[in-house]
Amino acid sequence: MPKARSRRLSRGFGVLALLGGILVLAGVVGLAYAAFATLTTMLLFGWLLLIGGVVGLLHAVQSRASNYFWLGVVVAALNIAAGVVVIKMPVNAAAALTMFAALLFLTGGVFRLVGSLVVRGPQMAWTLLQGAFDLLLGILVLADWPHSSLYVIGTFISLALLFDGLGLIALGVGGRRAVRSVNSELDNQERSRE
Repeated sequence: MPKARSRRLSRGFGVLALLGGILVLAGVVGLAYAAFATLTTMLLFGWLLLIGGVVGLLHAVQSRASNYFWLGVVVAALNIAAGVVVIKMPVNAAAALTMFAALLFLTGGVFRLVGSLVVRGPQMAWTLLQGAFDLLLGILVLADWPHSSLYVIGTFISLALLFDGLGLIALGVGGRRAVRSVNSELDNQERSRE
């Protein structure tokens, strides 16, 4: 019985490693075709907003006796409207999101730089480095905006896929090794008892 469980567990870790490989491949392809990845991401985001809005509207209608009925309707309508706008104008939506991301990097970098200088904690050097990197990234994205909006979101999503995939591969391979190690240890204990 324990052998069957360990085989199932090992197979599960193998599936994780396979999914990680697919994510790594998707990340590499996305990096190679960043503009396509940006448009695909924006269309997916628009459809998710639209579907979420429809589901939210159905939920609001089902709970129309509650005090939050109109709030649910308004939020659902905003999601539907945003989804339609993003689907109809993915390039403009990407430009707006890229501007928002650049401003987040700029403000985050400034706050990290100032915060690390004020607090002067044990991680001051790392916080300064991260703040400087965020500030530089925000400046670089804004310097080439709106042209940068064609590749920034696709690049960020592709990098996220790539690193998530590498993490899943490491987890899958490490898990399979751990299962093999535990199995060999159990086999050694059984042999020593005989």
